[in-house]
Amino acid sequence: MKKIKIFDTTLRDGEQSPGATLTHREKMLIAKQLEKLGVDVIEAGFPIASEDDFKAVKEISETIKGPIIAGLSRAIDKDIIRAWEAVQNAKRPRIHTFMATSDIHIKEQFKKTRKEALEMSVAAVKLAKSYCSDVEFSPMDASRSDPKFLFQVLDEVIAAGATTLNIPDTVGYSQPSEFGQLISSIKKNVQGIEDVTISVHCHNDLGLAVSNSLEAVRNGATQVECTINGLGERAGNASLEEIVMNLETRKSFFDAETSITLKELFPTSQMVSNFTGISVQRNKAIVGENAFAHESGIHQHGLLANRETYEIMCPEMVGKKTAFVLGKHSGRHATKQVLEEMGFNLNEKQLQQVSKKIKDLADKQKTVLDEDIVAIAEDVTNQLKKEETRVVLKELRIETGNKITPTAHLSLLIDGKVVEAKGTGVGPVDAVSNALQSVAPTKVSLKEYNLKAITGGTDALADVVVKIANGGGKVHKAEAINEDVIMASANALIKGINKALTKEGEVGK
Repeated sequence: MKKIKIFDTTLRDGEQSPGATLTHREKMLIAKQLEKLGVDVIEAGFPIASEDDFKAVKEISETIKGPIIAGLSRAIDKDIIRAWEAVQNAKRPRIHTFMATSDIHIKEQFKKTRKEALEMSVAAVKLAKSYCSDVEFSPMDASRSDPKFLFQVLDEVIAAGATTLNIPDTVGYSQPSEFGQLISSIKKNVQGIEDVTISVHCHNDLGLAVSNSLEAVRNGATQVECTINGLGERAGNASLEEIVMNLETRKSFFDAETSITLKELFPTSQMVSNFTGISVQRNKAIVGENAFAHESGIHQHGLLANRETYEIMCPEMVGKKTAFVLGKHSGRHATKQVLEEMGFNLNEKQLQQVSKKIKDLADKQKTVLDEDIVAIAEDVTNQLKKEETRVVLKELRIETGNKITPTAHLSLLIDGKVVEAKGTGVGPVDAVSNALQSVAPTKVSLKEYNLKAITGGTDALADVVVKIANGGGKVHKAEAINEDVIMASANALIKGINKALTKEGEVGK
């Protein structure tokens, strides 16, 4: 199998993403993680861009010993000299220089002629070669360049000493078949191409950066330039993790492999996301939160039977794990599995109740977190203790506002008879408490009330814990959860009253 070199440009092109600026310390930590990941080349920055960029490239060059360390430069003498000053102490230094070859860039951006662009390209490579044996040249906007002129430039920079030719789809314009054909035509038409590395650098403006890069590999490219999480200018670059896992998962198709340590993919993604402040979309391939998450009952059941039914990659390979997400689409098998992993061994009746509550909650707040599931399971198991329920809530209505006294109207079944209760208070929960105490079969009083939101947001589950004292002074603890704070409070109070009436529950002062 051919070896595909992974050229990571997260610290250069990736940092050019709006809002992704990294501190000096963060660049060093990412560089060390990229070394641990096993990338072949780290493009550490653009040394001429700023003093901070220069210092970062220089320190990375002096610290990182495994990968090649590259510094980017325009085809300008001062850029190349500055790049060499930054990378010269690297164990394996590289100067990466570039010049436009498309007419729109040559004429409109650089205000040059084709002849001048060619001369600048050759001169840049020769100067870089006088400092460094490893020189990479990129014909910027290659995919929109006149092929004959592109071939001419590549011929001459190889003769000038370039050891890697990087073919960029700078504005993400090319289609996969076109880009693959471009690489194939370069192999056929450029003199000396067999002695250099063909690299590609694809942007994602049309969402094709990964596809174009992989098609280039199929047509002879042996280095891919990419970034962690696909960061980069505009819509970003080809995503490193997607490139690597395509090559790994479809190894026989591409007849190619990389030297990447796969289990470091997810930790690297997380580090870059945290440092740049740019979140990874939930459904992003390989490293997204949902990449190995399953909610559908059909999928969950299939996975329980055989993981390969719905997972073409082992998530542990990239540093992740399979996640069964319980929601309104989940089935009983997955619910039981998740609950057992959480330490709950529920009977069939309890399992049905938990499943229903999870589905009901998912309809209201979309995401059901582990904390929600634990609270629901605990609530159901406590409810199903064999205790007499002399007081049952049938209906609850609340009147409240900033200009009226909060009033609770309750319809209850007490010892099998319908009882109506009304109470007022300083707030709706206090009103419910007062209404319940007024009709309880025995004297009870609320000794303690605690409320917490289990998960964040205004739609979080409310967890209410109360302590109810009966006439003899014994205190009984009860807990209830609900998406509605008032309902959670009412249910907890009623459970506490029932415990007080039957002398069951946790007793204390």
